[in-house]
Amino acid sequence: MTDIKIIQSPEQHTAGIRDRVPMAGLSDFFARAFGETMQALGTQGLSPAGPPFGKYYGSPGKSVDVEAGFPVPSAITQDGDVAPGVLPGGRLVEAIHIGPYDTLASTYSEVERYFTESGLSPGPVMWESYLTDPGVEPDPAKWHTRICWPST
Repeated sequence: MTDIKIIQSPEQHTAGIRDRVPMAGLSDFFARAFGETMQALGTQGLSPAGPPFGKYYGSPGKSVDVEAGFPVPSAITQDGDVAPGVLPGGRLVEAIHIGPYDTLASTYSEVERYFTESGLSPGPVMWESYLTDPGVEPDPAKWHTRICWPST
C-alpha cells in the first residue's frame, strides 16, 4: 500500500514544453523537453528549483496531453517551445511511488481509490515529480516518483 495523504502546497512557477504525445513516444518527449528546457534556463541564467516533472492534462488514452520541464523560482520568458507555466497550489493528494515508471498505473489506481473513499473529487490536471535520477540510480526498483493531484 502506498502512503497517500492530503497536503497544502503553494503554486510553483515552471518552465517546460507541452504537447500531445503518443504513449509510446513519452520517453523521447521527456528527453527532448528536459534537454530543451535546461538549455533555455541556462540562456536566461536560471537553474531549476526542484526535480523534473511531467504534468498531465486529462486521462491518457493512445496519446496524452502532457507538459514536461522543471520548477523555477520565477516566471521565465518563452524561448522557442519552452514556455512559462505553473504547478497548481492548494489542496493536493500526494503519493510517493517507489519503483519503475511502468508500474505507476498501480499507484494511480490507489490514488483514485483514495479520492473515492475520501469523498474528494480529482482536479483536471495531475503531475509527477521525478525524485530519483536514473543516471545516478540505475536500479528502477529504487526510483521515487512523487504524484500530486489537486482535489476540488
